[in-house]
Amino acid sequence: MKKKENLRKKAILLHKKYQGKLKTISKIALKGLKELSLIYTPGVGEVSSLIAKNKKKAKELTFKGNSVAVISDGSAVLGLGNIGPEAALPVMEGKCVIFKEFADIDAIPLVLSTQNSEEIIKIIKAIAPTFGGINLEDISAPRCFEIENRLKKELDIPVMHDDQHGTAIVVLASLINAAKVVKKNFIKFKIVINGAGAAGSAVAKFLIKAGVKDIIVVDSKGIISFNRKDLSKYKKELAHLTNPNKFSGGLKDAIKEADVFIGLSKKNILFQKDIKTMAKSPIIFALANPNPEIMPDLAIKAGAVVVATGRSDFPNQINNALVFPGIFKGALNNGISCITDKIKLQSAYALARLVKKPNPKKIIPSIFDKRVVKAIAKVVK
Repeated sequence: MKKKENLRKKAILLHKKYQGKLKTISKIALKGLKELSLIYTPGVGEVSSLIAKNKKKAKELTFKGNSVAVISDGSAVLGLGNIGPEAALPVMEGKCVIFKEFADIDAIPLVLSTQNSEEIIKIIKAIAPTFGGINLEDISAPRCFEIENRLKKELDIPVMHDDQHGTAIVVLASLINAAKVVKKNFIKFKIVINGAGAAGSAVAKFLIKAGVKDIIVVDSKGIISFNRKDLSKYKKELAHLTNPNKFSGGLKDAIKEADVFIGLSKKNILFQKDIKTMAKSPIIFALANPNPEIMPDLAIKAGAVVVATGRSDFPNQINNALVFPGIFKGALNNGISCITDKIKLQSAYALARLVKKPNPKKIIPSIFDKRVVKAIAKVVK
C-alpha cells in the first residue's frame, strides 16, 4: 500500500511539474523575415497550391506523413473504466510520448466528448486529412469494433484499435516463446481467456488465426457458449469460433486441464487452487492493469512455470508499447493504408524471434530494446 501511495504522489507531482507530457517544437528556426516568408506568407502559398493539385503531396510537404492521432472517448481507460475524456487525456499523452521516443512519430492526443459511435466516426473522418494514421484507444466494446471497422473501410490511412490488436500481437509473440520454455506446441494448447471485452475478443480471434484450435472465453457470467441465452451479437460470434468441446460453467470449470490462462479482466479472480487443476507446466498471463488476476509469486508457488503481467515491475511485461510504434512506423514509411491480419501475424513472429533463448523470466523483449521497432516496421509491407 505504501509503495502504491508513493507511486501515486510521484506520478501526480511529475505531471504537475511539466503540466502534462507534450509540447510543440518547430522544426525550423524562425530567425527573421526570410524564414517567415518561406514558412508562412507568401511562400507557403506555393506549397498549398501544389497540394491542391495533388493531395498526396501533403505527406511529403507537411507533418501528415509522419503523424498519428491517438483518439479516445474515455469509455474504457486502463483498469479504470468509463472515466471520461479529460481523465483519459494523460493516458493518450503518454502514448504519444512512446510514439515519439521509440519510433520518432509525431503523435497528437485527441479526446472526444461523445460516446456515440456515429459521432465519433464522423469526427475522425473530418480530421483525418491532418494525419497519416489513426490509433484508437480505450474505447469500450462493442462500439470499438464498429468504429474501427467503419473507419478502416472509409479512410485511406491506417487505422488500428490498439487495445485489440496491439494486445493480441504481444500475447501471441509471448505465447510462442512460452511454449518453447515448457516444451509444448502452442497450436495444441488448451487456452482459457478470462475477459470478453475488446482485448479478450481480439486475442481469441488472433490466436485462432495463428492456428490455435482449443480456446475457451469466459466473461463475468461464465463460459461463452450457445447454452447461454444472454449473448450479445459479438459474443455469439465468439461462441461460433471458440469452445469446441461445448463446455458450460464458470472459470473454475474452464481452467481444468488448460495449458494457458490469459487474463484480460480484473484483479484477484484467479486462485492458486485453480492453477493446480491445470495441465502440467501451466502458463499464466495475468494482464489486468494495474493489478493482475493473480500476483506472480502466488502463481509460481501454485506451479506456474511461466508468468507474465502487464506491469513493468515484474518479469515478462506484455505491453502494447512493444507493437504500436513499429506497426505505424512501417505503415507510414511504406504507404500502407490497411493493417492486415498478415501484417499483425508477421509482427508477432518478428517480436518473438528477438528472444533467441526464451526462459521463464524472459519470453518477450523489453520495450527499451532498440531492435523492436525496427524488427516490426520491417515486416509491415
